[in-house]
This record gives sequence, structure tokens and C-alpha cells, in this order.
Amino acid sequence: MPIAITKAITTLEAVEQQFGVKRTEESTFFPEWRSSLPLLSEFEQTELATLRQRYLYQRSKGELLEITALLLLVSPLLALAGFYDPPFTVRAEESVLLTLVDSEETLQGRLDVLVLWDQVWIVVVESKKTALSLWSALPQTLAYLHANPNPKRPSYGLMTNGDEFAFVKLKQSDLHGSSNGAPYRSQYGLSRPFALLPAPQDFESVLQILKHLSKL
Repeated sequence: MPIAITKAITTLEAVEQQFGVKRTEESTFFPEWRSSLPLLSEFEQTELATLRQRYLYQRSKGELLEITALLLLVSPLLALAGFYDPPFTVRAEESVLLTLVDSEETLQGRLDVLVLWDQVWIVVVESKKTALSLWSALPQTLAYLHANPNPKRPSYGLMTNGDEFAFVKLKQSDLHGSSNGAPYRSQYGLSRPFALLPAPQDFESVLQILKHLSKL
């Protein structure tokens, strides 16, 4: 019987052991979040300012649930970035099954939002309620990215708790050097966190990165 991902994968140590994944800080591994970013139009900048003010108003009333952050921020961002248009396919609450490394156990979970193009996972959005740290979404995001049906191509994730955003890149490969002598099957890299409250420019950067990923 499948085990819930939210119960089986709760720490980075768990996802690294179960999937043979290792973080890399090599600058050449994940340049997509900081280089060749497109300029935003005046319309896009205005839309972002409206989204930001709307979210901050709702946030001032108290903590927000995951679905609220998705409605107020994530869905409009994906629309502005072009992910709701051809050739992309958007799925919400997508069910995912994963088989663990060297194990017969199967994990099951549901993605908040999945964007597909030709069976390549471009953006996996994993959100958490505003009371939780952004990085609490990382272990499960990495697990979901391993379900990419085309492991020869990199996949990208976007994590958010509404207040902050961060991008993840996963590339599955045959590497060596884990602490127990087993090969690492994949590497991942992280962008810096982008904070919505103190820096309006950070919100613009999130859209720029999304637009860049949509054109890869």
C-alpha cells in the first residue's frame, strides 16, 4: 500500500537517502535563475504591483492557507509567464507515485500545481501555509521532481509560502561520492530566496525566472 509522501519524506536527510540526491553549489549547475532573464513590460510590472498589494492586504489580516497563496500569487504568476498557454498543460492536485531507491516501497502524494510540456516537468509548485518556513517544502519538492517521466532532462520546481519564493533545479544522473559509497542518482541546486514583503524587485525577479524557464 502506498505511503504518503508527507509522512515518509519530511527532512532533507530522508530525501537524500531515499532518492540518492545531493545538493550542488556549483554556479554552472543552475544559471537559469540569474542569467539571460527577460525584461518585464510596463503592463507586467503594473500587474505584479497589484498582485503584491492585494496579497499584503490579505496577509495583514493573519496567516494564510496554501490555497489562498495559490489563488492570490501563484496562479496569476503562471498566467503572466505564459504557462497557461500552448504548448503547456497545467494540472492541479496531480497524483504522483514514486518508488524508492533499493526498496519496494511506493510513495504517493499530490502536487499543488504541475506544468507539463511534452512530458517534461517544467515547474512543480509546492506551497506551504504562511506560518511555515519556505524550506519546509524542499524535501517533498525534490521527491516530486524525481517523478519526472523524462529523467534525462532537468526539471524545475517553485516553492512558496506566499511570503517567499525559491526555485529548485533537479538533474538526474550517475554520480559518485555519497557518504555510504553508493552512487548519487541526481543533483539539485537552489536559487536564493525572493522575499515579497521588503523587496518589490524580488517579486519581479520571480516572474522573470518563470518566463525564462518557459522559453528554455
